[in-house]
Amino acid sequence: MEGGALATLVMTVYRLPVTRSLPPSAEFWATFVAGGRPQDHPLAALVLHVAYGIGAGGAFGALVSGRASLDRERTQSFLADSVSGPPERSGEITVTMAGLLYGVALSVVGERLVLGRLLRTEPDDRFAFHVGHVLYGITLGAWVGTRTRREKRE
Repeated sequence: MEGGALATLVMTVYRLPVTRSLPPSAEFWATFVAGGRPQDHPLAALVLHVAYGIGAGGAFGALVSGRASLDRERTQSFLADSVSGPPERSGEITVTMAGLLYGVALSVVGERLVLGRLLRTEPDDRFAFHVGHVLYGITLGAWVGTRTRREKRE
């Protein structure tokens, strides 16, 4: 979940100045919760966007944990020094690539289902929308990958 929060921060720091607009969660909030225009709800939109990102990060961690074990000492805090040494390089790369694919999948689902069918709108800048989700996925995958160990088989 920490990785999801960090990845959302990276995605948002990229997105806000590039698109000069709130994330699509503003449209969701205005449509289904508060009414008005999306621009009327910047704080709610950002909080909801971070919540989605944390939840998606948790889901990714759960998916990855089925294939590898998270190093508990390294997941206590992102500021904690590693006492067990660096992660296995091949696992780190594999999980980062899985994160990239996960980000692409979130982007496609977000555009087609959430924006297209649920909200009946399009991203304000489709290319930036997809790049933001790729950044999210790479960041999330790298975060989880640096905290992942392969299960030892006996």
